[in-house]
Amino acid sequence: MLFANIGVDIMKEFLKKKNINLSLKTYLVDASSFMALGLFSTLLIGTILNTIGGKLGITFLTDTVWKLARDMTYPAIGVAVAYGLKAPHLVIFASAITGGAGNVYGGPVGSFVGAVIGAEFGKLVSKETKIDIIVTPAVTIISGTLVVYFVGPALSKLMESLGAFIMYATELQPFFMGIIVSVVVGIVLTLPISSAALCMMISLSGVAAGAATVGCSAQMVGFAVMSFRENGWGGLAAQGLGTSMLQIGNIVKNWKIWIPPTLAAAILGPVSTIVFKYQNIPIGAGMGTSGLVGQFCTITTMEKLGRGGIRLYLGILFLHFILPAILTLLIAKFMRQKKWIKDGDLKLDL
Repeated sequence: MLFANIGVDIMKEFLKKKNINLSLKTYLVDASSFMALGLFSTLLIGTILNTIGGKLGITFLTDTVWKLARDMTYPAIGVAVAYGLKAPHLVIFASAITGGAGNVYGGPVGSFVGAVIGAEFGKLVSKETKIDIIVTPAVTIISGTLVVYFVGPALSKLMESLGAFIMYATELQPFFMGIIVSVVVGIVLTLPISSAALCMMISLSGVAAGAATVGCSAQMVGFAVMSFRENGWGGLAAQGLGTSMLQIGNIVKNWKIWIPPTLAAAILGPVSTIVFKYQNIPIGAGMGTSGLVGQFCTITTMEKLGRGGIRLYLGILFLHFILPAILTLLIAKFMRQKKWIKDGDLKLDL
């Protein structure tokens, strides 16, 4: 027993030295957040530029930039995840291959898993041999690729089945599923978990993705307008076009401030699925109003369905911005009158 305890202690010290922290926070929060940054820097920005290029007739954006951004997405995810896990340089660079290989065998979730496994194994052997420049990238590539080669297809099938079930349930029960999808994905967006990565992994699309976009928009716009008296224009832009995750610290202090934007999401989710019936693609579903990605992707998706024009733009303006702002302000006003929300509860250190 004594030797077993000593062995465990030695292993813990070794993992600590290698900066490997085996926890849910490390992988579900830290790694997934950096996966979202990899997505944003490639596929998301490429989608925006592709839409702009299509509107303005700039073929360089549609035929060159978009294709490059799309093709480099999963290598970028690999690099981003490895960087988020604080991997050494050789591991980070080699993770471009594990991210790309992961997508080949397991789609977006395979890219994530391949990058995580490769990065952690690469960290284990980094600087442990005199031929580090060969061993470290080799171990990173082989371990990450080997795992997704065997488990990637099953993982991809599982995540796609989950997404398909959500989309089917939303079409079958648009009212109740509109509420659930809008609220859940919106909450995930505000939590330190990547809603964009989640929607990509489960390939969420269709009206379910439209409801998810509304839920995320309600969180971002809701917190932005609700906290305007405390944070001014800077806070409005940081939350409305950046992320509502900035309010996590204040939510911990007073969870009631989360009620107005979440109720707004619950109200508008069914409005999206039943009345507007807007659809979206996985890459835009979990972005809300961040960089207006959710809106660009909605426009692109709906135009392909033959529902473009001024009516679409006005609908997005109301559903993603005006209605979330009005509903959140009304609910927040009632809660302020009841002293459930007090002045300063939403103050950010900007």
